[in-house]
Amino acid sequence: MTETPQAPQPTPAPAPAPAPAGEGKDWLTTLLLCIFVGNLGVHRFYVGKTGSGVLWLLTLGICGIGTLVDLVMIIMGNFKDANGQDLVKK
Repeated sequence: MTETPQAPQPTPAPAPAPAPAGEGKDWLTTLLLCIFVGNLGVHRFYVGKTGSGVLWLLTLGICGIGTLVDLVMIIMGNFKDANGQDLVKK
């Protein structure tokens, strides 16, 4: 019998490594930026979300509703930085 050659299987891309403890964007800084200048999207620029930061800047935090949603997400601990990492409570 002859064996049929099989194409090599692609290897899956590795998952992004979690940030070491103590590194990453600060939770309190993000919270304060959202409270005081959230409508300008400064908290989104801080965590590296430049595209949505520009959107927040041009729409004044999507008329304030997006800023309010971000504020609740930051308080609840569900807000992530641009790399998908949790914010760090230092």
